[in-house]
Amino acid sequence: MLHKSLMSSNKHVSPGTLFVVLAAMCWGLAGGIGGILTAEGWSSLVVSFYRGLIGLLFVLIWLALRPHNSGLANWRLWGWSILAGVGVAGNFAFYFRSIAEGSVAVAVTLMYCAPVFVFLVSFALKLERPSLFKWFAIAMVIMGIMLLTGLYDIDKDDVTLVAAGAGLLSGLSYAIFIFGFKYATPHGSPQAILVIAFGVLFSILIWFVDIEQTVSVLSSSNWLLFVLLGVLGAGISFIIYIVGLKHTAPTVVAIVAMVEPVTASLFGIVVLDESLSATQFFGIGLIIVTVTVLSLYTSTQK
Repeated sequence: MLHKSLMSSNKHVSPGTLFVVLAAMCWGLAGGIGGILTAEGWSSLVVSFYRGLIGLLFVLIWLALRPHNSGLANWRLWGWSILAGVGVAGNFAFYFRSIAEGSVAVAVTLMYCAPVFVFLVSFALKLERPSLFKWFAIAMVIMGIMLLTGLYDIDKDDVTLVAAGAGLLSGLSYAIFIFGFKYATPHGSPQAILVIAFGVLFSILIWFVDIEQTVSVLSSSNWLLFVLLGVLGAGISFIIYIVGLKHTAPTVVAIVAMVEPVTASLFGIVVLDESLSATQFFGIGLIIVTVTVLSLYTSTQK
């Protein structure tokens, strides 16, 4: 991931690991809160817009407090950060659209396929060398997607094509964010990258949201949920995640990342009363385990 340092001498769980776990839990809860808001009739784009806007406010404050070595004068930082912004805008928008059309569990699991998209793009650009293990892992993820969405049975309608497509596009968008952030990192600070990325998100989504509904959020009874969504889903979560990465081994990050889909899925089942078949549960498990093993394998090769 972004940094490989590990406090190996400490037998207890490091603060860095706790930060990564907390960030993953925040993202999982944000998915659940987004499910509540879309069920209340709020547009998935409006939900995404406020998540990004509040995130932008937080990273602006972070940059103001730590302005040194920002890299904002470097055009390479801007180029890669803009790409990251396009990715995070698509990730938020498609993720909540998938939730609105389907369920939190399905949406977050499909988004969790992002590392597979990273590999496929890396293969295409010859940035990563294919191997039998990686192709097998990708095949397992595809099988998990088929089980989760019911694509193996054309007469079945467990998950709509819109929900499945939006979920996969959210994963692809997240992969774009990963690429942009990774290549922007050598040219500036994380807070500067996130300021540009969330600024791009704001600039994109403002053209697509329903302005009347967006303004009405401020006087609605759901305004506190929007604030909570933004704070948990983009405000503190991105900051503590990046801070945590500085003190957490990539192998540990790959494991604790499972907290996000598990948290979001449990929220959907317990709070939103969503239901999944045994086959769908198996598909979720197959995807989560395979992606985690793939991430662990990759981190040990670096």
